[in-house]
Amino acid sequence: MILGDLLGLPVFDAAGERLGFLIDVRFVLDGAVRPDAALAEARIAGFVVSPRTRSSYWGYERTEQTAPALIARFLARRHRGTFLVPWASVARVDRDAVHLVPEHEALDPAL
Repeated sequence: MILGDLLGLPVFDAAGERLGFLIDVRFVLDGAVRPDAALAEARIAGFVVSPRTRSSYWGYERTEQTAPALIARFLARRHRGTFLVPWASVARVDRDAVHLVPEHEALDPAL
């Protein structure tokens, strides 16, 4: 499975209710640095879930960046209710859906 296979998958809670769609995957670089690599190894930190759309934020979730206000407002409205699910709250990833654990965390997706 590659990252592109995950994007757009529906996300369900433990009761089987659809919460939205997986629109982004967050990584952290905190693994070992191999001598032949410029960066540390990456691991998945969590999934960004949007209740309304399968499209991405196009980077407009970054709070320290200036952006055209009209586009930023449009995307903020389009992605209202979006949340970040930590990897520890993911029960399993199937080919056609992501399932969360009971009482999963829902964090602010802003960067």
